[in-house]
Amino acid sequence: QVQLVESGGGLVQPGGSLGLSCAASGSTFTNYAMGWFRQAPGKEREFVAAIGWIGGSRYYTDSVKGRFTISRDNTENTLYLQMNSLKPEDTAVYYCAASRLFRVYNSDSEYDYWGQGTQVTVSS
Repeated sequence: QVQLVESGGGLVQPGGSLGLSCAASGSTFTNYAMGWFRQAPGKEREFVAAIGWIGGSRYYTDSVKGRFTISRDNTENTLYLQMNSLKPEDTAVYYCAASRLFRVYNSDSEYDYWGQGTQVTVSS
């Protein structure tokens, strides 16, 4: 079992930056590849970014490439998402998730554990 707790969400103006963190506990962090997903009001949950077990492989959805950076600190059992040049369409609840098998990095069905989510609002 893995417990995941996101933090760092908030209100930011368009063009601004925000950093999210996801603290993991309860199991060996390096047993899991990690991902970030988001869900905007009235929309389905969508993949944002993912990172492999030791951080060598990183994947992004097209809409965030060049603006978001996913990283992990395996000594601190923490996943990060640095978000720059934020746009109103980035507004959503952001979830971190853990995957043991990581066969399809952008499918939420591949992820075994989920955090409770943190709200990110991009608005002037």
